[in-house]
This record gives sequence, structure tokens and C-alpha cells, in this order.
Amino acid sequence: MTMTSCSLVGGDDDGAAGGDRETVVLVVHDSFALPEDLVADFEKKNDLTLEVRKSGDAGELTNKLVLTKSNPVGDVAFGVDNAFASRALDEGVFAAADVDLPAGADAYDLPGDDDHALVPVDNGNVCVNVDDTYFAKKKLDPPATFEDLTDPRYKNLFVTPSAATSSPGLAFLLATIAEYGDDWPAYWKRLMANGTRIASGWTDAYQVDFTQGGGAGDRPIVTSYDSSPAFTVPEGGTTSTTSALLDTCFLQVEYAGTLAGGDNPEGAKKVLAWLVSPEVQAALPDSMYVFPVADGVPLPTAWATFAKRPTAPKTVDPDEVTAQRDAWLREWTDLTTR
Repeated sequence: MTMTSCSLVGGDDDGAAGGDRETVVLVVHDSFALPEDLVADFEKKNDLTLEVRKSGDAGELTNKLVLTKSNPVGDVAFGVDNAFASRALDEGVFAAADVDLPAGADAYDLPGDDDHALVPVDNGNVCVNVDDTYFAKKKLDPPATFEDLTDPRYKNLFVTPSAATSSPGLAFLLATIAEYGDDWPAYWKRLMANGTRIASGWTDAYQVDFTQGGGAGDRPIVTSYDSSPAFTVPEGGTTSTTSALLDTCFLQVEYAGTLAGGDNPEGAKKVLAWLVSPEVQAALPDSMYVFPVADGVPLPTAWATFAKRPTAPKTVDPDEVTAQRDAWLREWTDLTTR
């Protein structure tokens, strides 16, 4: 199983136009990855050089965009998600966009984004995942619910990304808030008392600490995605080694937008249109392990069997997220660092 994101920094001139063509700077989170031939095709068709700048997790990316809004670090940004997006909008990070969306994408419009500054690009559910081989070997039933994670049978087995710096981490926090309401701090006290480990981001949690993440991890329970089990099918195998706990999921939508005050707004608009094009939408599952927002995009065969989606993901009112996010994060940080 390989769930690593390839580095994509800058596009080479594919023999077209020499070195004098314009550059458009796309600021992204660290998990951004698209096939090099797709990037080269975009550059050739638009006579642009695409320079990609990675800026940490979605939370770090959002913070950086806000802090640099008076001197934008690029022309267009991708990777701000529905948990962080309102902060960027409130701070005036993005200019209004005018991009034709594919059929189905409007279902993922960000509530409150009346100027349509943010273009939905992909979606996925953040869910607790388990290493089924670990629990089979231990002859122990895997957990199934949030409350199970506080059971002493699963002590020191769970790792989750930080809610303060990681969008999956924040999504998991929001899922617990949806589940427990105002009692969420008491739940997190129980969770931390049961040996939960907080990792800096999804990459460390999944690829370093998770027992099926490809490293030498020692935690068989992790916060990841509903698509993750499709990537843990052994070569030649017919069964995934992992499962997503579908009662613990929170829908995450990732957006792209033109940065207000960027040097190349026309190039930025072309990037937005490219990100929702059929070619990029079709590449998203294999490149970034997320679902496209466009209707009718073929999915990898394994996803039909192993990337099961929850029927009723947890939700929190977007206005409440906007109003309470900073306070929730302060309280969460206090609870998890004691």
C-alpha cells in the first residue's frame, strides 16, 4: 500500500514557448498531488508555467493565507476546507470567482459564500480507521464508536492529528462535538486518559504511527478518510487490511480560490477552471485519495468495494463553526496538553 503524495513544485517547460511565458503561483497544502502530465498539459494549453508552493496542512495553509493577505504568497490557493474556510472569507483572503462549475459541484457550495469566492474541488469523509489485521491477531473486536475509543481495551491504541494544525484533526474534533454537544470536553478528557496520541498532522498520524501506514507504527486506530481502506488492499489480494468506522465520520470539502491582490488573476482563473475540469476531477481519487465533486466521474474499481461512504456523516452548523472554532480550539489545546 502506498499513500504518499508526490512532490509537485513547478512545471517544466514542455518544449513550448521557451522561458518567457507567464507564471501562475498555486499555493497548496502538503498533500496536494496531481500527475505531471496533467500539469504539463495545463501549462501547454494555457501558455503558463504553474508554480506550486506547499504550505503545510490545510490549517497551516489557511493561517498563512490570512497572515499574508496584504502581500499574497501566490495567485490562487487550493486546500482550504469547510472547517477553516469561513475564517479566510471573513479576512478577505479570496476575490470573487467567476468559474463554470461541473454538474453536481454546487451541492458542495460553502454556506455563506454569497460571492462564490471558493470553488469546491473535492470531498471526503474524515473517519476513524482501524487495522483489522491487528485486532484479528489479538482476537479482539475492533472499536466501532466514539465511546469505544475510551474503553480500556483500546488504551494507547489511537492516534489522531492535531485539531489545531490539521484539517482532518479539526474534522474529528467537530465530529465529536456533533456527537456529544456541550459535553465534548468531558469526552476528550476520557479520550486522553485512555492514552490517545496527538500527531502534528495526518501524514505523521497515518504514515508514521498507524500500524498499516507503511512505516513502523504502533497504533492500530487512526483518524483518516473513508477512502483509506481502498489503499490497504495487499497486491493480489481481495480484502482490505483496514476499515473505516462509518459512525464516526465528518464530511470534509476542499476549495480553491483566487487570492485577492495576486499578481496574475487571469492565470488564477484558468487554474480554478482546470481544477474542476473532467481531467483533474478524474485524477483526484488516485492522486489525493478524495472524491471528485463533479457528477459522473469514474472512480477506481477498488473504491466501489473498499471506499464505503457513511450514510449519515456528523455535521455541525457552519455558522456555529465560524462563531465557536477559535474557542473550541483553545479549549481543545488546553485539554490535550495538560
